[in-house]
Amino acid sequence: MKFETQAIRTQTQRGKQREHSTPIFATSSYIFDDADEMRQIFSDEIPGNVYSRYTNPTVKEFETKVALLEGGEAARATTTGMAAIFTTFACLLAQGDHVLMSQAVFGSTIKLMENYFQKWGITFTLINSQDPAEWEKAILPNTKIAYFETPSNPGLQIFDLDAFGKMFAKNGIISIVDNCFATPYLQQPIKFGIDIVIHSATKYMDGQGRVMGGVIVGKNAHIALIEQFMRNAGPTLSPFNAWILSKSLETLAVRMDRHCENALKLAEWLSHHQKIKRVSYPFLESHPDYEIAKKQMKAGGGIVTFEVDGDLEKGRKVLNNIKMMSMSANLGDTRSIITHPASTTHSKLSPEQRSLAGITNSMIRVSTGLEHIDDIIADLNKALSTI
Repeated sequence: MKFETQAIRTQTQRGKQREHSTPIFATSSYIFDDADEMRQIFSDEIPGNVYSRYTNPTVKEFETKVALLEGGEAARATTTGMAAIFTTFACLLAQGDHVLMSQAVFGSTIKLMENYFQKWGITFTLINSQDPAEWEKAILPNTKIAYFETPSNPGLQIFDLDAFGKMFAKNGIISIVDNCFATPYLQQPIKFGIDIVIHSATKYMDGQGRVMGGVIVGKNAHIALIEQFMRNAGPTLSPFNAWILSKSLETLAVRMDRHCENALKLAEWLSHHQKIKRVSYPFLESHPDYEIAKKQMKAGGGIVTFEVDGDLEKGRKVLNNIKMMSMSANLGDTRSIITHPASTTHSKLSPEQRSLAGITNSMIRVSTGLEHIDDIIADLNKALSTI
């Protein structure tokens, strides 16, 4: 079945009422027929639900669906995207290990390494390059995992998944990609040899700014280790949120088509605006990674970043004169969202770190929503007219 059909027709759970829509199994625990069945399920001799911190039918359906759409063997869902990142690192890393990480990642991901994993005896190297050869040079004897985003947040840098997948496999390093901006509809990193894919399901998977969630997808061997960690640590997605997310996946393809269509039109309009000095969008021919993006992505995604021709104050003035779009740190919503990364999502990074990640004081990020593109452009055009 095609992606759209799989997203709609994958249903692993149905109650006694034979519901057409997947029910919510809103329960913390489960009952057993007898003591022997209880013992067998607890010891994993037979399948069954024990406790919703471990397994829940609604959560399991969401996990099954995402694994299928990403082309992975298994998946585990978490409370948030950051919980997915922390869980993966905490499970796979041990004292003395080393991590390679792109400089162009979400600020909280870098802060996890700086403030927590580093004090637990895990070292890391931030790399400001999209060249696999530069990453290979940085590999140490104790390098365990490598982590990057593509497209990156907020600069929209594109990494060649095929080249990186082959290089890390050759060196025996676990490769992890944050696929949040692209979603499995636009690209499947696992098909290019990447080991683990992480999502903030809060973004496009929900798509309407309602619930938090994260998900980790990969090989059975890795997910089994992650499952054991989650059993003990408990960063488990709630049944209600899993139900929302699973239902939202049914419209992911339709929504992403519109997000991408609007974003490309917005990027093209911005690229000809006299008050804009730079526009970044993967499917603009002016993007330095355009050819790679076209090779591995179905479309360019819903995020557009641009720099106004001026300083920090001019950037803020644009935001302050927006009327329709929402000012928020979130993205992937039906509503268009505008934000200033240097003072919000990446404000905890040092000025030097932001500079290395390509985040300037005049950069503005737009998560292009599902409104009519003429209204999005008109709102931004009026705001730009004030500078």
